[in-house]
Amino acid sequence: MLDWLTGTAFTVADTPTSRAELLGFATGVLNVWLLARQRMWNWPIGIANVLLLMLLFWTAGLYADAGLQIVYVALGLYGWWAWLFGGAERSRLVVSRTGAREWMVLVGAGAVLTLLLWLLLDRATDSTVPLPDAVTTALSLMATYGQCRKRVESWWIWIAADVIYIPLYAYKGLHLTAGLYLVFLGLCVFGLRNWQADLRRLSAARPVAPGPAPATT
Repeated sequence: MLDWLTGTAFTVADTPTSRAELLGFATGVLNVWLLARQRMWNWPIGIANVLLLMLLFWTAGLYADAGLQIVYVALGLYGWWAWLFGGAERSRLVVSRTGAREWMVLVGAGAVLTLLLWLLLDRATDSTVPLPDAVTTALSLMATYGQCRKRVESWWIWIAADVIYIPLYAYKGLHLTAGLYLVFLGLCVFGLRNWQADLRRLSAARPVAPGPAPATT
């Protein structure tokens, strides 16, 4: 099965494209589209997608990205549960904003993770792109956490990651995956607008707490 997945599906500009990359493209687009539409099916399809990408990245020497996919499986299972039961009184989760303290924790954790991965990849592997690999890994984990909690700002983090991912994958010869992340970039903009609109609808529908009765004269 692994040999079949890593085998060449077709060749573009003398660069072979594996079946794993082709299937990763298809499941990735479907996953992000379902996520933007807040459909629960994004989680099982997303898990299948990251397993394919794990194989693809390992064979391309993107070791941090390959290891990241293992974490994505765990986060996918958590996100699936959270969307179903993570709201008030174990209800379905709704779109919300990232709090100031949450931002501080995310940025701090992302900076530390980037530094640690950069040093690890630079000194312990044959990676030719240790810094961008580390940065995109940290950004992706930050965005996935926000996605699991339905934080609208997670789309901005994904957009930042995609802007780095596109030239990185092109440089590594993964042209179809680079094209996939260009599609992801467009879907992220769509998802951001969709979630922002949902957040506005929720804010408009939220009842206003009654204030004190007006004073009488």
